[in-house]
Amino acid sequence: MKERKPEKGWKNKVHEIIYEADTPMGKWFDILLFILIIISVLLVMLESVKGIDAEYHKTLFILEWVVTIFFTIEYIARIVSIKKPLKYVLSFYGIIDLMATIPLYLSYIFAGSQALLAIRSLRLLRIFRILKLVRFLGEASQLKKALKASRAKITVFLFAVLILSVILGTVMYLIEGDEAGFTSIPTSIYWTIVTLTTVGYGDIAPITPEGQFIATLIMLVGYGVIAVPTGIVTVEFGRQGQGKKSPGDKGYVHLNTQACPACAKEGHRDDAIYCYNCGSKL
Repeated sequence: MKERKPEKGWKNKVHEIIYEADTPMGKWFDILLFILIIISVLLVMLESVKGIDAEYHKTLFILEWVVTIFFTIEYIARIVSIKKPLKYVLSFYGIIDLMATIPLYLSYIFAGSQALLAIRSLRLLRIFRILKLVRFLGEASQLKKALKASRAKITVFLFAVLILSVILGTVMYLIEGDEAGFTSIPTSIYWTIVTLTTVGYGDIAPITPEGQFIATLIMLVGYGVIAVPTGIVTVEFGRQGQGKKSPGDKGYVHLNTQACPACAKEGHRDDAIYCYNCGSKL
C-alpha cells in the first residue's frame, strides 16, 4: 500500500480527528461522541418523567446545554474542515446533526417550540457513523451484505405471508362474524397478522370451535414466520465469512475509515489514494 502524506494545517488535523477512526485521536473522539449521544438520549428520557424533571430540572437543563454546545462545536468543525461544506450540510448525517442540535436554540426563539426537544433523540442515528471503528466495521459490512443478499428471498417470503394473512383473515371473517369482533375483512386481517406475529393484543378473539382451531394453526405458523427470515440472513452471513479474501476480491471487507477532505465521502478501499466520488486526494 502506497503511503500518503497528509496535508499540513489545522483543518486537516481537525478533519482527521472528526471524520476518521484509524488514528488514536479519532478513536478517542468517537468514543467521547458515543458517550455524549447516550447521555443526551438519557436526558431526553428523564425530562419526560414529570417527577424527575420537577426535582432535577435545573441539573438536566445544564447538562443538556453542555451536550448541545459540544454538538454545535462539532457540527461547525465538520463544516469548516472540508473543502465542500455543502456536501456535508445536505448529506443524511449532516441533516440529522443539524436537527439534533437546533431544537434547544429554537425553544428560546419561538414560543411553544419546546416540543421540538424530542427531536434530540435523533442523535441515536449518529451511532451508526461511530460504528465505523475498525473493530466493528468488518462485522457491520458483512451484516449489510448478508441483508442485501437476502432481500429477494425475504421479500418473497413476506409476500407469501401477506397473501396467507389475507386468506385466513377472510376465512375468520366468514366464520366468526361481528359477534366476536371480526366486523370486516380488514379487521380480520389485522387480527391474523397480530396472531401470526405472536403479539396477541387480545382485543379480538375467536369464540367458535372452528375459529379457535384456525387460530391455533395460525399461532403455530407464527413461529415459522419468525424463524425463516432469521435463518435466511444467518446463512447469508455465514457465506460472507467463509474463506479469506484479498483486497482485490469482490467480497473483501475494506477497513478504511478515511473520509474525503473535499466532499466527506466515506467507504474507500484500503489502497485508495483518490476519492471515488470527487477525485480529490485522500
